[in-house]
Amino acid sequence: MSEAKANIGVVGMAVMGSNLARNLASRDGNTVAIYNRSVEKAHAVAQAHPEANFIVGESVQDFADKLAKPRTAIIMVKAGGPTDAVINQLVEVFEPGDIIVDGGNALFTDTIRREKAVSETGIHFVGAGISGGEEGALNGPSIMPGGPAESYETLGPILSSIAAVAEGEPCVTHVGTDGAGHFVKMIHNGIEYADMQLIAEAYDLLRNVAGLSADEIADVFTEWNTGELESYLIEITAEVLRQKDAETGKPLVDVILDAAGSKGTGVWTVQTALGLGVPVSGIAEAVFARAVSSKPAQRAAAADLPGPAQAVAIEDRAAFIEDVRQALYASKIVAYSQGFDAIIEGAKEYDWDIKKGDIAKIWRAGCIIRAQFLNRITEAYAQDNDLVVLLAAPYFTDAVTKAEQAWRRVVVKAVESGIPSPAFSSSLAYYDGLRAERLPAALVQGQRDFFGAHTYRRIDKEGTFHTLWSGDRSEVSAQDTH
Repeated sequence: MSEAKANIGVVGMAVMGSNLARNLASRDGNTVAIYNRSVEKAHAVAQAHPEANFIVGESVQDFADKLAKPRTAIIMVKAGGPTDAVINQLVEVFEPGDIIVDGGNALFTDTIRREKAVSETGIHFVGAGISGGEEGALNGPSIMPGGPAESYETLGPILSSIAAVAEGEPCVTHVGTDGAGHFVKMIHNGIEYADMQLIAEAYDLLRNVAGLSADEIADVFTEWNTGELESYLIEITAEVLRQKDAETGKPLVDVILDAAGSKGTGVWTVQTALGLGVPVSGIAEAVFARAVSSKPAQRAAAADLPGPAQAVAIEDRAAFIEDVRQALYASKIVAYSQGFDAIIEGAKEYDWDIKKGDIAKIWRAGCIIRAQFLNRITEAYAQDNDLVVLLAAPYFTDAVTKAEQAWRRVVVKAVESGIPSPAFSSSLAYYDGLRAERLPAALVQGQRDFFGAHTYRRIDKEGTFHTLWSGDRSEVSAQDTH
């Protein structure tokens, strides 16, 4: 058996895995072992990056032998079956106290299952959400590890060495036990869906109502990126809009097919939120908008349905652009508020001690949704850790108050112009639902009681009641119906 030399290993040498391995190798104190199912690929990565001084494992056993104890390996392979296969292989050659980290986009319930099974062997299993794409993996991602706290004593310094840094702090924290890390990464991705859809709707309104060109909208987004909307997604949107197609000379955005893809994490967020009873309407509408975009036959069949012949004219273009900016900011606040609601309910359901302010902190750099106002979220939870809803924090209440009328004007203009704005509209409807003194849910509950004897409560006295709809329609206590 050869002498162990590496303090960290990476399995899977596709772009994300190789970039993460290069990141690890570039930090002082790390020596990195790499392994790939196709050993030739691992050797190719090592040869392409001699500065990394990678130690290549020729087999799973050889890879394990080249890791110092406690062995620590990060899996960067395709989610699902391939991940399970690698876990099983590592369990065969690892020992109690060693650490297996899944850095892929795993469904958090799979991580819970895997952690339970692996822990029975005495080996630690950590599901770690890693955000930032290929660039983040190489230069510094935001990292959301779960798993046992004991494993973080070894893993923490290693992950801190490669994480993005925001205001002097590495963007990594121990999120909670078993699947907490992948759960929070899933919610991050759901918020990302909403953020991207909101930006796309803002672009659509500026293009088709304000009549701006792609280059002009790029200038608008560049200006927005100097203020409260400053974020990675706003920054790259300006770059995408400025890009010209080499073949036609047109803006690239005009030659890209308008059908958005999805890898499933947004869907998982919505499905999970439904199970938890948490409204994430902005995220849901973003998921559904991608689904609508990817239904060419239905869109073709509906192309001649009636609607406004053209967008409603605007008198003051500069004022409209500012309205769109404010509507985007208000809707973005709703998306994050809904995402943190889901994190809070998930923590309750799965008994995780997730610190909301810490999550906002580690999203400030490295990840796709990094944004200036995440500091404001950290501050909000620092001032009141039991904050019932993020929208009620003074900073966000003030921000939405300032934006409210502009938000309404933009949604009205979109409706009048026949321009779909599902994320803007649903975010505003959610906001109005929260602030409503009384909702029509009273009627819904009455209907439920009529056809299914589902009972209801009253506003003027304690207890649960049922009306004898098929009898004399008198009201009885629900206890009397059993």
